Amino acid sequence: MIVLGLVSLFNDIASDIVIPLIPILLATVLGAGPVALGLIEGTADAVASLLRLWSGRFSDLLGGRRKGLTVSGYVLSNVARPLLALAGSWAMVLVLRSVDRVGKGLRSAPRDALVADATPVEIRGYAYGFHRALDNAGAVGGALIAAAVLAWSGVSLTQMILLSAIPGFIAVLVLVVGIREDRPAHPTAAPPVPELRWGALSPALRRYLVVLTVFTFARASETFILLLGHELGVSTVELLLLWAALSFTKALTATRGGQLADRVGRGAVIVAGWTAFALCFVLFGTVSGSSGLWIVAIVYGLSTGIAEGPERALVGDFAGAGGRGTAFGWYHLVSGLAAIPAGLLFGGLWHYQGAAFAFFVAGGIAAIAALLLRGWAWPRARPGMASGD
Repeated sequence: MIVLGLVSLFNDIASDIVIPLIPILLATVLGAGPVALGLIEGTADAVASLLRLWSGRFSDLLGGRRKGLTVSGYVLSNVARPLLALAGSWAMVLVLRSVDRVGKGLRSAPRDALVADATPVEIRGYAYGFHRALDNAGAVGGALIAAAVLAWSGVSLTQMILLSAIPGFIAVLVLVVGIREDRPAHPTAAPPVPELRWGALSPALRRYLVVLTVFTFARASETFILLLGHELGVSTVELLLLWAALSFTKALTATRGGQLADRVGRGAVIVAGWTAFALCFVLFGTVSGSSGLWIVAIVYGLSTGIAEGPERALVGDFAGAGGRGTAFGWYHLVSGLAAIPAGLLFGGLWHYQGAAFAFFVAGGIAAIAALLLRGWAWPRARPGMASGD
């Protein structure tokens, strides 16, 4: 669990040197707007989602040997991501961002299943919260590094993107050296792998994934927050600092949210986080300056970071030991498939009706998802017990 957390730390340093610069690159260098940003981020997430189901199930069919897929995914992302510096059009950004997310698709479900494999159920919320905390800490580091270098050196925006290859290489090295998958001396029969059918999932997991899909239509890429800041006249360096602050606040509450979910239940913590998301997105639609943007972003990070670990832990609760990779593959698939229409919806509303209207609609959808979870897909089992239907 600790090694995988460190891998995410370094990978997100590399990733978040680049990600907050994408909307700025599109708006200032490539002359593209919110619709292009929505298409790029939505397509990238959808491409990743298609591979997550396959990679998660394949890791189950390999008897739980998940390291190879995880390493391959991190390598691919950290080769493609720095090449964004060489993109000459938004279409090329779309291609490279999609290749980056292919890598994410290969690694995400096997990596999440690795965490569940190595963690007792009674602390699984803590484990995923800890992992998300280091993930967000890496985002803080990446944004701060980019801000410092751009502010105090002669490095250009595109050169900064190329430099992201360094922490990316460290992430791959830590994973290769730090994770071992030894074959047991006395192997036992592997748990049965479930069929690759939607109907083979438990009814409780299916209901949860449907509600998660609804929420995905609200969860537009956080890069739109940076685009909002850019339209409000906030400088590039300040936007990087804002991104770092957003990630830092999520890191502060991610582990605590996981621990809380272990004690009081996953559902209660997820509903609280989704409700806070809805309120914050409505508030984003009302901000008119830098100070308001900072206040709402910090509140958003503190409140929504709580739900990140429990969202994944609940999938691990619903899945059997032999099908965790498959379950996490479905989890990433359904949320990813909704990403393209969600990104286009948000970007289109922004383009035709304005940023405020787009944030208002997303906030309303998030509130509906929270109500559906509480009223229709509520997990009935306490943490540490088998989840019921």
